Amino acid sequence: SRDKRFSGSIKLPNVARPRLSVCIICDLQQEDIAKKAGLTTQNMDDLKKLNKNKKLVKKYCAQFDAFLASESIIKTIPRVVGPHMNRAGKFPTAVALSDDLQDKVAEVRSTV
Repeated sequence: SRDKRFSGSIKLPNVARPRLSVCIICDLQQEDIAKKAGLTTQNMDDLKKLNKNKKLVKKYCAQFDAFLASESIIKTIPRVVGPHMNRAGKFPTAVALSDDLQDKVAEVRSTV
């Protein structure tokens, strides 16, 4: 019998995983917006504290189910964190400055 599983992700019309914890790695500009919206944020300084320590990065990845990151800093994340975030399968999704963070979080939660 052939394997009939499908790969990829589908956005559902309603929130499928409301308890999914999402962390936003953002620049200072977006940090204020995210904090006002009551979302969990981290900035680059917080990531620098992990200084590529594999154990710390894994622990950090385990705390959250998904990550979002500002477009301005997404390119620098692998340089700061090392390859471990990607290996854990939790590399952040880019968020433009113009995007509404609440909508983006809802989108991540309703994607399966």
